[in-house]
Amino acid sequence: MSTNQLSATVSAPRVIKFPRPGNLEACIDVRIAPTLQLHLPEPHTPQLPSHKLYLVPTPQHLEGEQADVDYLPKPSPLSELPPLQETVSRYVLGVVEIWGGRRQPMQLARLSHRIVYAKILALAGNQREIPKIRRVYIQEPIEGVAETTVTLRFKDRVRSLVLRFEGVDKRWLCTEFALL
Repeated sequence: MSTNQLSATVSAPRVIKFPRPGNLEACIDVRIAPTLQLHLPEPHTPQLPSHKLYLVPTPQHLEGEQADVDYLPKPSPLSELPPLQETVSRYVLGVVEIWGGRRQPMQLARLSHRIVYAKILALAGNQREIPKIRRVYIQEPIEGVAETTVTLRFKDRVRSLVLRFEGVDKRWLCTEFALL
């Protein structure tokens, strides 16, 4: 080995460092064994798929009905939607007041899917006690979708209200509703 090759080896050593558990890629540590030469392939960075999750709005028509293509809901970007926290809080308060008979159900019709509106009407006739809203949890799994859980206290019992909001036509629309 010539002195030029030896000096090149000393100045740019390459050694494999043991990876952490779960990490299968080799790491190079240049501080250990400066004279050891390994012919390592260039590190491969995996290409992430260019696919992005996006909202496909819940259809407004029921099974067996003919959908009019011109009036299908269109997803809206977050910049065109009203504030989520405020919308969810007002919606939940509206539902609670409808159950107590203090508000008309029609006030939530614009923010509710037809099936959700029918569920609210059915529960409005059965509920006469106004629950206390304990806590509202909001999670946004993808842009334009908000999954909400609300804990409600009915006298000595705690129940959960599960809601799903979709950002369509420049508003938040409640597409799922379940009182557990």
